Amino acid sequence: MINTIHHEDKLPEDNRYVYNELKLLQELKHYIDSTYSQHYAQGKIQTTEFIIDNGHGIGHTVSNVIKYAQRYGKKEGRNRKDILKILHYALIMLYVHDLETNENSEIQYHPV
Repeated sequence: MINTIHHEDKLPEDNRYVYNELKLLQELKHYIDSTYSQHYAQGKIQTTEFIIDNGHGIGHTVSNVIKYAQRYGKKEGRNRKDILKILHYALIMLYVHDLETNENSEIQYHPV
């Protein structure tokens, strides 16, 4: 199991959230941060960036959400990391959606 919540990153208690969302979002942030230091993020361009730049971002992200959702419980058992990957690709999908629909005018696109 990934233990990514560090004592300096503790969030204030908030009783509005029944499902521990604040701590889970912080864990997701730490997971995403860790992906930027992995081997496939060391070059000038990540594969996902190239795919988005070529107009296939939604298909790529949807297929990865499906891939990791179908894999959950099969490879390495009930693997928490697969759920984090699903959430990460879903966030990238939301980013691509906003790029393509201009629904979020605050988004800043950085073409490679």
